[in-house]
Amino acid sequence: MTVQQTIEAKIIESLAPAHLEVINESHMHSVPPGSESHFKLVIVSEQFEGKPLVRRHRAVNAILEQELANDIHALSLQTMTAAEWERRGGVAPSSPVCLGGGKTDG
Repeated sequence: MTVQQTIEAKIIESLAPAHLEVINESHMHSVPPGSESHFKLVIVSEQFEGKPLVRRHRAVNAILEQELANDIHALSLQTMTAAEWERRGGVAPSSPVCLGGGKTDG
C-alpha cells in the first residue's frame, strides 16, 4: 500500500469524511521522482463541528502519527465542516509554490 493509500484509508476509517482529497504534492518540491513525502489533505467531516482548528489538526496528526514519524516530510491540512466547505464553494485554497527550502544558488 502506498503512503497516499494509507493516509486515505486511515482518514476514512477515523473521520468518515463527507469529502476527502489526499494530494501528493511531492513533485512540487526537490525530491526524487515518485516520492511520497509532501501531502495536502482536504477533509470535510461532521467530527470537526464545534472544534477549533488546532483540535482538528491535532486529531489528524494523531491519526497519521506513524506516517508523520516515518514517511511524511510536509503535511498541509484543510479541515472543514460541511458548512465551511459550502461557504468556500467546495474549493480548497491552492498550495504555495515551493521556494526550495535548503537549495543554494550557485
